[in-house]
Amino acid sequence: MKIQPVILSGGSGTRLWPLSREHYPKQLLSLYGDLTMLQDTVNRLDGIAQLQDPILVCNEQHRFLVAEQMRELGRTAARVILESVGRNTAPALTIAALWATQGNEDPILIVMPADHVIRDNAVFHEVIARALHLAENGYMITFGVIPTAAETGYGYIKKGAVVHGAENIFSVSAFVEKPDSATAERYVESQEYFWNSGIFMLRASVWLEQIAKYRPDITQACRQAFDQRKDDSDFLRLDAKLFVACPSESIDYAVMEKAAGLKDSRVAVVPFSAGWSDLGAWTALYDINEADQYGNVVKGDVLAHDTHDSLLISEHRLVASVGLSDVIVIETSDAVLVMHKDHAQNVKQIVQRLKEQKRHEHLTHRKVSRPWGTYEGIDSGDRFQVKRIIVNPGATLSLQMHHHRAEHWIVVRGTAKVTCGDKVFLLAENQSTYIPLGVQHRLENPGRVPLEMIEVQSGSYLGEDDIVRFEDVYGRN
Repeated sequence: MKIQPVILSGGSGTRLWPLSREHYPKQLLSLYGDLTMLQDTVNRLDGIAQLQDPILVCNEQHRFLVAEQMRELGRTAARVILESVGRNTAPALTIAALWATQGNEDPILIVMPADHVIRDNAVFHEVIARALHLAENGYMITFGVIPTAAETGYGYIKKGAVVHGAENIFSVSAFVEKPDSATAERYVESQEYFWNSGIFMLRASVWLEQIAKYRPDITQACRQAFDQRKDDSDFLRLDAKLFVACPSESIDYAVMEKAAGLKDSRVAVVPFSAGWSDLGAWTALYDINEADQYGNVVKGDVLAHDTHDSLLISEHRLVASVGLSDVIVIETSDAVLVMHKDHAQNVKQIVQRLKEQKRHEHLTHRKVSRPWGTYEGIDSGDRFQVKRIIVNPGATLSLQMHHHRAEHWIVVRGTAKVTCGDKVFLLAENQSTYIPLGVQHRLENPGRVPLEMIEVQSGSYLGEDDIVRFEDVYGRN
């Protein structure tokens, strides 16, 4: 029996702002260990028999970041499925199941969010092995984390009777919403509830049958978008107009809650304890890291004096704290977050205010990734902007022009191949050129080392949407 991982990478991670941004969310960050959370999830099932390459489902705007992280791992995906818009986990799983069942295949799907931590993979493999027989026989398995505290940030699963012939696997009596503190205490004391990990295991055909039963509208919209799909290099693109019409719903709401607790229910929960965390807030990151003798978790250039039980992260500058306790301080190149631990769940309110004020700090970092490399804002003012640009070896920017700005390019390191109008020429280190407003141009790195440049833009409008592309090797409009 083939085992097909399905990794859902559509989240935005707003509660981990300012490290996590909409265009560079937490699953693409290295928050625990050396790998990014996506890379760690891809590796999580290594060693399981009959394991296939994973299906990745991600937002279209993250496609090159996801592909690059897979390349860094030396891994390939069975398919990278692109969502033009986020429609939650039920449509994402439905699309993945449709792809997995082509050619009369019917693998066991192990569905995992890309932004969770599991510190003991061996234990996780053991519970998968114990539940595999049930999944092969039509059960929908969910994995329930044995609670270690009365958490109010997680949903809960109430266990029912032991499933016949399955040791320490239970039917699901109910899925329960995130409780208040007193209710969470009762749940934990009763030993009848588990945290809902959001990880599932089931046959692809079983999911398609159940989603069609309980949410035929989602099934129809997904099938229509999938039937009109297009292969785009390493990616599978759904029909954007058809997929945007799909209702947004989670796996739990769409199917699991409706199927659980019925007389003939085949929804089961496997309890496990393997150092799981969904890293849903800064306090979760504090909890899974080892604190120093003062109870502080410190990363980066930090000086802490008379500071206790705090999370202090510096990415770009010295961060100094004096006389503080139970605080979280996160420093990035363009934003600093300071808050008490008790308010960790309220970061999303800051993100919402940034959106309302039409600011950009919830969307991108100062350093922005592109399929060809990166650019980073260094300075800006009235009618000018300065960027540091890194172009990867062999990479090519689009052939483009701008209506409102001219550009000056200075090569700091490497060799640049420049197209400017009908001229094509090379620039070496310390050489520069001028790109007039309205002229078609292109930048390439023909060398074997990264090309580093300083770009000075000047004009009446300097927004990133002032780009008209004529040719692009990455298929961007």
